[in-house]
Amino acid sequence: MTSSEGKRAIVWFREDLRLLDNPSLVKASRSSDEILPVYIFNEDVFRGRTRWYGFPKVGKFRAQFIIESVTNLRENLRKRGSDLVIRVGSPDKVMAELVRQYQVQRVFCMKQHTQEEVNVESAVASCIQTLGSTLEMTSGVDFLYEENDLPFPVEKIPDVFTSFRNAVEKKFLIRHPLNIPEPLKPTFASLTNFGEIPSLVDLTGLDPVQFDERSALEFIGGEDHGLERIRHYFWDTDAVASYFETRNGMIGPDFSTKFAPWLAQGCISPRTIYSELTKYETQRTKNKSTYWIAFELLTRDFFKYMGRKHGNRIFLREGYANGSGSGVARKVWKKNPRNFQRWMDGTTGTPLVDANMRELNCSGFMSNRGRQNVASFLIHDLEINWKMGAEYFESVLIDYDVAVNWCNWAYLAGVGSDPRPNRYFNILTQAAKYDPDGSYVKHWLNELDAVPNSHVHRPDTLSREEQRHANITLGVNFPIPIVPSRKW
Repeated sequence: MTSSEGKRAIVWFREDLRLLDNPSLVKASRSSDEILPVYIFNEDVFRGRTRWYGFPKVGKFRAQFIIESVTNLRENLRKRGSDLVIRVGSPDKVMAELVRQYQVQRVFCMKQHTQEEVNVESAVASCIQTLGSTLEMTSGVDFLYEENDLPFPVEKIPDVFTSFRNAVEKKFLIRHPLNIPEPLKPTFASLTNFGEIPSLVDLTGLDPVQFDERSALEFIGGEDHGLERIRHYFWDTDAVASYFETRNGMIGPDFSTKFAPWLAQGCISPRTIYSELTKYETQRTKNKSTYWIAFELLTRDFFKYMGRKHGNRIFLREGYANGSGSGVARKVWKKNPRNFQRWMDGTTGTPLVDANMRELNCSGFMSNRGRQNVASFLIHDLEINWKMGAEYFESVLIDYDVAVNWCNWAYLAGVGSDPRPNRYFNILTQAAKYDPDGSYVKHWLNELDAVPNSHVHRPDTLSREEQRHANITLGVNFPIPIVPSRKW
């Protein structure tokens, strides 16, 4: 294919909704005269259902976050004299039409590694190849350590995190984030229809998002908001310096970084966070808490590489563990739709579980500690197939990442990257340690406001008279627990 107007390229934004540290944008800028930034709202995703249990594939909180992120990306491109083409449809058909109409030689994008995303890439590559164009993909866009910098090929990465960490940490350098190309190359002069960003209702058919004041943080999508969150957590509050001590909290905006939603959509990169972290350590303080931020980023890398190494095995009931967890892999799970529905709704009668699930349903967010507890409860106490929980999280989480979510669930089920076959969390022990006065459960379960702190995590032990004084009646305004608290 030839073009009388010079070398033309498309930068297809996917889960890299940023300008800073964007390898696809940098590569396109170095090799092209004109660049057309494009984002496609894939109808199969935003109107689709999860594979096995039929939940909305993208819940309203994540869909709204993505819309905000795309909006911010367009704003930042326009500030630099460029723009963003918006289309709703099938990526292969949309991309083929743009390539054909504007005689585009190359399409640049990030490489993704899970099956559905790979299928989309293959369809796009096939369609544009027939038009004389090529799809050029870059791996490692959403990792701290790039694949080429690891001491082993992906297929040889250890399946246990400690082994991975010992092989990588402190032995290999982390690359600096890439600067935004300045100036940005111009878009195609003949293009006038850049498209409109759809509303949440038009895109998904889901109800509009209403911010719940009880939520830990109002997550707003976009690179600007992600960078502002880094500034706030590091420089404005110095919260990073006490992260290790506060990271298991459950109420408030700053007990943890809460970078995950912006990382999941690529509004910020792990390398940008790490670069800012090392700057903070140089200029202010370096301690166990600042190290633990890097540790968390490395953990995220590990699960994402597990997804790359094991592919579709991360979605199997028996998981991807070799040897460990074999008992869990052979387990016959209980088929109890009613109990699963109560778990999703936050009406199991176990306050710590219910408070976390209601927070998730009202905000799309749940603390890491909460995720471990509700997953353990579903898997080990209700004995319900872990895949059902993983798929519900896929739908509802604002910070859903395919590999991170599914590998964490497999890990907790004993069929993933864990040398221990049965990682069980005792709910009352967890409650006593992380919510000793019941402030978190009362924050989300108003019906427990008058319950004495000594009984707030086990209201089923209250006598009828004690229930009357606490303004609750089990089975009326608070559910009789599926699992009696005496179990723990």
